[in-house]
Amino acid sequence: MAKFVLAGRADCPYYAKAELLADYLQKNLPNFRIHKITQHPDVWEEWLKNVCEKNKWSHKNSPIIWRELLDRGGKGLLLGGYNEFLEHAQLYYNVTSSMTSELMLIIAQENLEAHTEKELEEEALKGRINPLQVWISSASAPACYHLIPILTSGEVFGMETEISITLFDDRQMEENLKTIVMETYDLAAPLLRSVSMCTKVEEAFHQAHVIIVLDDSIDKEVNTLEDCIRSRVPLCRLYGYLIEKNAHESVRVIVAGKTFVNLKTVLLMRYAPTITRNIIAVALGVEGEAKAALAKKLKTTPSNIKNVIIWGNISGNNYVDLRKAKVYSCESAVWGPPHYSRPVLNLIFDSEWLNKEFVSNIKMLTATGKQFGGILAAHSIATTLKYWYHGSPPGEIVSLGVLSEGQFGIPEGIVFSMPVKFENGSWEVLTDLEDTEISGPLMTRMAHDLIQEKLVALGDVINFQLHQSGTDLDKTNETGISPITDDNQEDQKPSNEHKDSIYSDIIQDEEKNLSDVEFLNLIPQTIPEKSSSQEPTYDAEGKTTEH
Repeated sequence: MAKFVLAGRADCPYYAKAELLADYLQKNLPNFRIHKITQHPDVWEEWLKNVCEKNKWSHKNSPIIWRELLDRGGKGLLLGGYNEFLEHAQLYYNVTSSMTSELMLIIAQENLEAHTEKELEEEALKGRINPLQVWISSASAPACYHLIPILTSGEVFGMETEISITLFDDRQMEENLKTIVMETYDLAAPLLRSVSMCTKVEEAFHQAHVIIVLDDSIDKEVNTLEDCIRSRVPLCRLYGYLIEKNAHESVRVIVAGKTFVNLKTVLLMRYAPTITRNIIAVALGVEGEAKAALAKKLKTTPSNIKNVIIWGNISGNNYVDLRKAKVYSCESAVWGPPHYSRPVLNLIFDSEWLNKEFVSNIKMLTATGKQFGGILAAHSIATTLKYWYHGSPPGEIVSLGVLSEGQFGIPEGIVFSMPVKFENGSWEVLTDLEDTEISGPLMTRMAHDLIQEKLVALGDVINFQLHQSGTDLDKTNETGISPITDDNQEDQKPSNEHKDSIYSDIIQDEEKNLSDVEFLNLIPQTIPEKSSSQEPTYDAEGKTTEH
């Protein structure tokens, strides 16, 4: 039996002509067999070089044809290129090819398209063989329960992407995690390859492609704002170390929660410096609350309101900017097609409601995050991930907490919520937006708290210093920026009382959530760099051991 191997560049017309001749011979000769190999033009030369070196051949063009010695074994016998194969067919089988040059070029183009399509199918198959690894930290939080069905539906990562979910939490939450794992399996979701739980810190985030950081509980009592801020550092340091050590190099980290979202994000960036741009904070929860309040006033649905911008601290001192906000399908004297929109500020004539009731309601909802429940948190996280992977709607503004590089006059080095768009698997700050300037005093006030949180967390200052604000905020309201927290109410308290009024609810919530968490006992006192040979070691129970 004669077995020939025909290999060539996918867009080579001579390969196309030799392929057609080989197919004819295989169809008409019972003992003639052909095996075809096509390579993309970008990799052809390297592939040919490797084959020739392996077999000690000398050949430089496409195609290359050799005969496999089925009866004797050993390396193949080089026949040559197209001309040699044509001569062989004519000499041994009295068959030749009459294909025209025009037809050769057409088939060559079809071969390239078919080869490209096959490569894409193989990549999709690899995605099924190696599913997307999704890790959820603090997985016993209510948001996780609502998030899992969305992640497994295909809405977030795509209908062709299988995922494996790992729930990560403290060992004390093991029973809760087992319940969630069982219920997740009961979903029988087609795109869910597996779901598992992890309570061993040293194994956390292994080969993770996506890490969702939810609210964490604290294992020690917090009585002051400064203690509350500093309590975030050990866990973020541990997470940063584990991400650098265990996660996939292209991992994407999304931070959500009710308190200190910006602070946790910037700390993760500090302790996982190689993936700084791939760590973001979710701001769509605050944006959703603002849209809901506006929709109720305008007698429409929240989904009809677009381009609300959240500036500043996602879970603290921030502002809702309505200057770019639009509303679709709103009942008014002027109607239009579905794509017709009107500025929100042109339809709300009740300035007293906008500057007082709207501001106070949003402040009440977001000051402590009490209304940022599981459903809203899950939807905000899932939507942000969906945009990150597939792009945000064209022309739509999305609020996102990212590391400032000085855009809009924001101080560098803090995580600040600002307008972005998602495109091609990444995000981009919309620095070219018009009429989005923020006054200096307002910007200073928003940035001050974030800078102070970072300084207190890192031990650069002992006490949180309050910003002494002026009267510019009330003037700012008239320009279309609606504050979420307002230090300048007529009933403003003295500084110490005001400090307590902002954060007392946060501290109370922390005390309610106190548990004997073992995570923080496992944190190395000094986190080495990834390149260092020193790593923390753990005993059988997952606790650190002394060296």
